[in-house]
Amino acid sequence: MADYVGAIDQGTTSTRFMVFDHSGNEVSKHQLEHEQVLPQAGWVEHNPVEIWERSTSVVQSALNKAGLQASDLAALGITNQRETTVVWDKNTGRPYYNAIVWQDTRTDRIASKLERDGHADLIKQRAGLPPATYFSGGKIQWILENVDGVREAAEKGDAIFGNTDCWLLWNMTGGRNGGAHVTDVTNASRTMLMDLETLQWDDELLALFNIPRSMLPEIKPSSYPDGYGEGTGIFEGIKLTGDLGDQQAAMFGQVCFAPGEAKNTYGTGNFLLLNTGEELVRSENGLLTTVCYQVGDDKPVYALEGSIAVTGSAVQWLRDQLGIISGASEIEGLAKRVDDNGGVYFVPAFSGLFAPYWRSDARGAIVGLSRFNTNAHLARATLEAICYQSRAVSEAMEADSGVHVDVLKVDGGVTANDLCMQLQADILGVPVSRPVVAETTALGAAYAAGLAVGFWNDTDELRENWNEDKRWEPEWNDEQRKDGYAGWEKAVQRTLDWVDVD
Repeated sequence: MADYVGAIDQGTTSTRFMVFDHSGNEVSKHQLEHEQVLPQAGWVEHNPVEIWERSTSVVQSALNKAGLQASDLAALGITNQRETTVVWDKNTGRPYYNAIVWQDTRTDRIASKLERDGHADLIKQRAGLPPATYFSGGKIQWILENVDGVREAAEKGDAIFGNTDCWLLWNMTGGRNGGAHVTDVTNASRTMLMDLETLQWDDELLALFNIPRSMLPEIKPSSYPDGYGEGTGIFEGIKLTGDLGDQQAAMFGQVCFAPGEAKNTYGTGNFLLLNTGEELVRSENGLLTTVCYQVGDDKPVYALEGSIAVTGSAVQWLRDQLGIISGASEIEGLAKRVDDNGGVYFVPAFSGLFAPYWRSDARGAIVGLSRFNTNAHLARATLEAICYQSRAVSEAMEADSGVHVDVLKVDGGVTANDLCMQLQADILGVPVSRPVVAETTALGAAYAAGLAVGFWNDTDELRENWNEDKRWEPEWNDEQRKDGYAGWEKAVQRTLDWVDVD
């Protein structure tokens, strides 16, 4: 068998390809950003063609860097930004419209109408999700209703839908020349269209959004020995056997295979997931019930998830829109110039508030400013916002599951920021642990792909690969923690009812 496994990590701001060895160590990596298209307030789009081109480029570059050929890969996995929605013509391969990104809020009227018309309970019961702008179903409906010719093309069977994993797999396996139109259970569980128990598209949910069933891909396991199709072009001969939404992939990479194990991924947004095993736990506290993964013919494993829309992208906003830092790495040094937030709280509700609040009427706010405050206070408040939002989700998760997380496993780009991770330990009051391989999203996709072909024998073998790199212990006292969180909750209240939602 070949010595390596590869993974495409198609994220919100960039696409990377990583190659791993049997010990889960990084062998090679290449990464490229793609454009963030912002046509108007609340709208976020990507160019699907650019994403496909960047994906092929990073694969070739990473292989070249390591002097590898496609034949050196035992298998390849994909992980992706989950709810981001692409609709394209299966005959030409051309998208009808830009990809509508998970952060986009243009479907707020669709979501509120579902709530108003009394459909929220059905969606929560079947799909495990509240009606929200976050998920794919409303985005498909918006494209069908607002882009000329798509409804007619869908009725004829020419217009098809996929999240970005599906778009990549279709292109990797031939595209318009017989490309496989498939997705996995984790991505399908983010659409508001799949029944969590049957793992199939639900006709009643499809009817709510007026979406033709013919648009939807076939749903497969996340680690799939049969493979998702035959690779073509640079992917020819590679076994395509792993497909997971990014947060579920991070669970795999963090080896959270037992009920009660949890991780928090710090990327564009933050995503805290708790493995609930084969039990489908329905949230009463604003969390999502989602599929964690499915290996081959095994029963699915479920998770509770707290999704936070804006965390790392708030740092990007300081860089790109405000210009107070020139690179994300500068925020730590700037924030360290002050000992505390100086009374400033920043709630980055650019896309409304996700878990546990679910308020699409919220918008970003910086509160508590005085003449005393500087850009350093804002930088520190930005890092604290990442951590306070994670605490809100953590408390909801404990209320739903009864599980108290004693140590928080963390991963993602923001974990390179020592100050932010120390603040997270302080604000939560529990130790924070980062693994040696912090980019566990790509690693998880590689694990799923390799497991399917026997590159790794079982999940116990994957556990042996996990090693701690660094741990942060809480330093705040209980009073500091209590006062800080009270200020945060007060700031959150200031963001609500800002936008009128019909």
